[in-house]
Amino acid sequence: MLELRNAAKVVSGEYHIHPTNLILERGTLNVLLGPTLSGKTSLMRLMAGLDKPTSGTVHFDGADVTGVPVQKRQIAMVYQQFINYPALTVYENIASPMRISGRDAATIDREVRKAAELLKLTPFLDRTPLNLSGGQQQRTALARALVKNASLVLLDEPLANLDYKLREELRQELPKIFAASGAIFVYATTEPSEALLLGGNTATLSAGRITQFGPTIDIYRNPGDLLTAKTFADPPLNLLDVTKLDGSFNRDGKPVFPVPAHMTGIGDGPITIAFHPHHLGLSPQTGNAAKLRIRSLVSEITGSESFVHLDNAGVRWVMLAHGIHDIDPDTEIDVFVDTRHLMAFGTDGGAIVTSGQRA
Repeated sequence: MLELRNAAKVVSGEYHIHPTNLILERGTLNVLLGPTLSGKTSLMRLMAGLDKPTSGTVHFDGADVTGVPVQKRQIAMVYQQFINYPALTVYENIASPMRISGRDAATIDREVRKAAELLKLTPFLDRTPLNLSGGQQQRTALARALVKNASLVLLDEPLANLDYKLREELRQELPKIFAASGAIFVYATTEPSEALLLGGNTATLSAGRITQFGPTIDIYRNPGDLLTAKTFADPPLNLLDVTKLDGSFNRDGKPVFPVPAHMTGIGDGPITIAFHPHHLGLSPQTGNAAKLRIRSLVSEITGSESFVHLDNAGVRWVMLAHGIHDIDPDTEIDVFVDTRHLMAFGTDGGAIVTSGQRA
């Protein structure tokens, strides 16, 4: 078990990591999710012993390891910017941690070839890193971490440099590897979709603070505050400040949405409504859809999906619609919001209702 007890990191008088309490159990996959500069790498460095907390302590299996250097811990790390031994072949790069730990030749060969097959490196085992593509070098670094038999494996955006197809394959395979290892895995990413694909637990980060930690799907469905909901949304959440009055949510004195069944317990007053772009469509998805007349701004067509940017009386929204929808800019169109999935947040940002958020 890895435990941070009020661990904080201050640099030049500024908090890079605010006082943090966090417990990660053995055999778990834990995702650190947040935008660039949210503190993911800084938090990993505290966990690894690369940095010492300015205050607080780090414990592993009950022992205080706050001052123990990374070289004396059973830790493996893979960064987005891969690190390999340039003079060694791919085979020897992968084998190096096992050779250092004194494992026998048969075990080394078996584990190297197993990791190489998983990461599509078998044809390149006799090459040196300088004769590989960037993605192949990243896979070599990842394979070396997987065979190290470490107690704590830290992965800092390790798939970012891989092509789409391989990235999708590894996202499916990695959780299986993690589940079988018994180690603690910590995986940093900026992508909410990657966190959902990996599963496990997720800690959402913002400006050096963990805003929420728990099972990944639970945090996605039930964020504790608006900041966490925004962190777990890509494309960004659609937001609207409204006032609840009796049976409707009003803006500028006019009703916008009828109050859906899961929100009838909300008291009257100002709140922020939020929903994901895929709950906004060009046709009603269910009988619970609310129809709005909105001005289009621009359409981004990706092939199977279209991102339609909208202006709702000065508030920018995004609609994620299946198929190709080339809508002329500055056009008034009808859109439909599935009100079953509306979330509500108070003026302080705290969650009021999220139970309607099921997908």
